[in-house]
Amino acid sequence: MAESTSLFWLACQRLFARRIVLMATFFLLVLVLLSWFTNFLFYDPTAMKISLRLKPPSGAHWAGTDELGRDILSRIFYGARYTLGIGFATAIIATFAGTLLGLLAGYFNQLDAVLMRGVDAMMAFPDILLGIALVAILGPSPVNVVLALSIVYTPRVARVVRAQTRVIRELPHIEAARASGIGALGLLLRHILPLLSSPILVQLSFIFAYALLAEAGLSFLGVGVGSDIPTWGSMVAASTQYMDRALWTLICPGFAIVLTSLSLQILGDGVRDLLDPRLKGVT
Repeated sequence: MAESTSLFWLACQRLFARRIVLMATFFLLVLVLLSWFTNFLFYDPTAMKISLRLKPPSGAHWAGTDELGRDILSRIFYGARYTLGIGFATAIIATFAGTLLGLLAGYFNQLDAVLMRGVDAMMAFPDILLGIALVAILGPSPVNVVLALSIVYTPRVARVVRAQTRVIRELPHIEAARASGIGALGLLLRHILPLLSSPILVQLSFIFAYALLAEAGLSFLGVGVGSDIPTWGSMVAASTQYMDRALWTLICPGFAIVLTSLSLQILGDGVRDLLDPRLKGVT
C-alpha cells in the first residue's frame, strides 16, 4: 500500500512538473465542481426575466444576460454538465470500441484487412460531416450524439491500438508466453493490453477534447442535442443574431469552449509525457 501511494505521488509530481498542466487540471476540476453546484452558487440558469434581457456584464451578472434575461454565467456552468458529459461518454465508448477493434486487427492477421478497410473508409469522411449524417439518421438527443461521435472517433483509437499491437505481439516475452501454451485471449488481456495503457490513456484525453468541439459544432448547426438543452454550442448558435449589440452572449460560451478544449489538450500532452518511456528520468 505504501509503495503504491509513493508511486502515485511520484506520478503526480511528474505530471504536474509543468505549471501549465497543473493550471489546466485545476481549471477542469473547478469547472466540474461549479457545474454540479450551479443552482446553489449562481442564478437559476432557466429563470427568465425579460426586463433584464441583453444586459452587459456587471456586478450582478458577471457574464451578462441573454435574449431572455437569463444569466449567461449560470447557463455556461449548467451547460457544462451536458457538454462535458457528452464528451466524456464519447471518449469512454470510442476508446473501448477502438481498443477492441485495434486488438483484434493487430493480433489476428485474418481480421486485419477486413477491419482496417472499414476503419479507413470511415476516416475518409471529415469528422463533422460524418457526425452530422449520423445524428440526422438517429435523431437529435444527447444519447444519439454520444453514439454518433463514438462511431466517428472509434477509428482513431483503432488505428493507434492496431499499430502498437502489431509491434508488441512480436516481443520476446510475448513469443515465450505464446510458446508456453497461453491462448490468444489470455495473451491479449494479460500480456498485450497492459502494455497499451499509455497510448490508450493519451487517446482518451485527446478524444475528450475532440468530442467536446464536435458536440459544440453539431449544436451550433442545429443537429445536436436539441435547442432546449443549454449546451455551449447551442448558446453560441442562439447568440449569433444578437452579436452586433450583445457581443458578450457570443464571447462567453465561445471562450468556455476554447479554454476547456485547450485545457484537455494540455492535460493530454502531460499524460503522454508522463507515460512516454523515453522521458523517464527526465526532469
